[in-house]
Amino acid sequence: GKALSLIHSDAETGWTIEALARNVGLSRSVLAERFAALVGMPPMHYVARWRMQIAAGLLTQGVNIATIAADVGYGSEAAFSRAFKKFSGRPPSEWRSA
Repeated sequence: GKALSLIHSDAETGWTIEALARNVGLSRSVLAERFAALVGMPPMHYVARWRMQIAAGLLTQGVNIATIAADVGYGSEAAFSRAFKKFSGRPPSEWRSA
């Protein structure tokens, strides 16, 4: 629960399994095992999926792609665009116009 709360409250943070584990007081392996058992996917997959869900919502609101990239923790618009296309099958600009 605490890991989910951290992820949801700070999507822009460059989360790693180590950072999440440290913040919840567990080892990396125990966190990964418990998280996957409860949520159904590894923590870092969840982080990526959560960021893309936030981004999809912001895109439909017309927010600038560079702003979205920063808001969801990507260092560049290009990196965000690649990740978003991998997640959704469409680039952000196409998603926005759909």
